[in-house]
Amino acid sequence: MITGILNFIVYDLLGTSSILVGFIAMFGLILQKKKWDKVVIGTIKTIVGFIIFSAGSSLATSSLNSFQTLFTKAFNLEGVLPLAEAVTALAQNKFGPIVALIMVTGFIANLIIARLTPFKYIFLTGQHNLYLAALLTVIFKANGVSDGLTIGLGAIILGASAALFPAIAQRGMKKITGENEIAMGHYVTLAYALSSFIGSKVGKPEDSTEKLKLPSWLMIFKDYVVSVALSVAVFYYISAFMAGKAEVEALSGNVSWILFPFLQSLSFAASLFIIITGVRMVLGEIVSAFVGISEKLIPNAKPALDCPVVFQYAPTATVIGFLSAYIGGLLCIPVFIALKTPVIIPVAVPYFFIGATAGVFGNATGGWKGAIAGGFITGILIAVGPALIYPIMSSIGLTGTSFPETDFVSVGLILNAILSIFN
Repeated sequence: MITGILNFIVYDLLGTSSILVGFIAMFGLILQKKKWDKVVIGTIKTIVGFIIFSAGSSLATSSLNSFQTLFTKAFNLEGVLPLAEAVTALAQNKFGPIVALIMVTGFIANLIIARLTPFKYIFLTGQHNLYLAALLTVIFKANGVSDGLTIGLGAIILGASAALFPAIAQRGMKKITGENEIAMGHYVTLAYALSSFIGSKVGKPEDSTEKLKLPSWLMIFKDYVVSVALSVAVFYYISAFMAGKAEVEALSGNVSWILFPFLQSLSFAASLFIIITGVRMVLGEIVSAFVGISEKLIPNAKPALDCPVVFQYAPTATVIGFLSAYIGGLLCIPVFIALKTPVIIPVAVPYFFIGATAGVFGNATGGWKGAIAGGFITGILIAVGPALIYPIMSSIGLTGTSFPETDFVSVGLILNAILSIFN
């Protein structure tokens, strides 16, 4: 009974971003004493917006997974896959109740910290808090810490991280949005802040990717849907031809192996359009709902939302950031081989979402040069980070995967170093 209730709270309520954000929106509207019909409309539109966003993310993930399969076959790559979802699944199998309790109590700690300190950020990307709870559990258990202490300390660290990390990227968020209404709820803020800094050193914000002056024959690339489709198609076809007809047909089913890469590229472009549409709907509701929370409970509260929230501000920068990050990750492979360390394979899904976001941050301060430089450096960071923390994962039997997020890696390495002193 208790386990069932806990699973409902963690996985169905706090772990489902659309429901969590919808609940927060409803709560904020009720605090503003809105009429019941306004509460219902605002809540439903918030949830639907997130579902649209999630549908776009799922479509992007599907397209990128096909690309990843072809790319791995084409170049015969084997190694560690940097996927927070995979590590979390392994951690839940070993320490499920502990992970769940850290997530629930950590969210409460986030609200308390936001109420009592200057850090007014409420972290609403539920799955990322779940990943952080898994990381903290792994680090504590790898150092032999008791279950009770793991839950207590884990909740405090998660709550503090949820309030503090968005603050690190907030200067960049202001540059991107031109406002101070929303925050970044994605635990890669160290890389995003670095992208902003690097962008300011290599370029000018006036040279934005969205304002590039192109020759007339390249004007079709001004439309981000077209530029995304065609640029991704280049990578897709290289991988398809290198992998061979048989491998492509194994994925494509009844679709021609020549046509399949192009259709997948179009699907990816469509996914970006869907994501941006959903984000716009969510922002239209959640910002106004947070007025109630800010006025009644947590003064100046800001919602920290998932990384695609910035895609609409510079769609072209997203594809530049993604491709730059992916190249950075690929260049790390021979370095890993030379150093005889675990080889981190640049998985397309995290590289897209993280690299694209870094591109937007870099673009806001350094234009197209910042988007390239920010994405490239971030691509290196999310390859090196998983390699650094992988030995801790493998020490308790979690092998084959690691965390790519820079904030997770930083928290994990620092916490492990501290615990090692007392262990």
